[in-house]
Amino acid sequence: MGCKSSKHELSKGDLEFLKTHTSYSEKKIKTWYRGFMRDCPNGELTRDSFIQIYRQFFPKGRAENFCEHVFRAFDTDNSGKIDFKEFLQAINITSQGTPDKKLDMAFRMYDCNGDGSIDQAEMRRIIGAIYELIGDEIDKQERQIEAEERAMNIFTMMDKNSDGILSREEFVDGCLNDEQLYQLLTQSSRLGDGRGSQSSLED
Repeated sequence: MGCKSSKHELSKGDLEFLKTHTSYSEKKIKTWYRGFMRDCPNGELTRDSFIQIYRQFFPKGRAENFCEHVFRAFDTDNSGKIDFKEFLQAINITSQGTPDKKLDMAFRMYDCNGDGSIDQAEMRRIIGAIYELIGDEIDKQERQIEAEERAMNIFTMMDKNSDGILSREEFVDGCLNDEQLYQLLTQSSRLGDGRGSQSSLED
């Protein structure tokens, strides 16, 4: 995947941190680590290699735009790369986390400029990327129109005080009160469960 070649073991400190901050056992963490280091021997996952991995799970869709947003949510220190601790914590949240934890990550993904709120343009951008990712048989122009309409309907429903932006509270409440919406808006994620578990990152 274009990673620089070097070898290093998972430190005792990182192992203890991940045992505390994820639901994985020591054995499972080490298994994930071996797969991660095989794919990225320098211990960091770049944006390009992240997109390559994600494409495996959505072969019919266009993953690039969506992956930009997911990558940003995973990259919690804004370094432009994902290290193993960031990767496994994100996998843990998306595959086994509580709805609130999943929505917290989804909110970071939708908040494209990181200002602590979501505006209409950000909502349209992400919903459009989700529709691209799914890659169904709908005509491209028709899909774009449908995505725009869906985004605006979602935004209007969530924006309880009609101020034109969504707070984290409005976003979370809107998702928790609508199961179908929750499933759509946490689409961020399915890297760690279902098809995602087939990645070479976990052997």
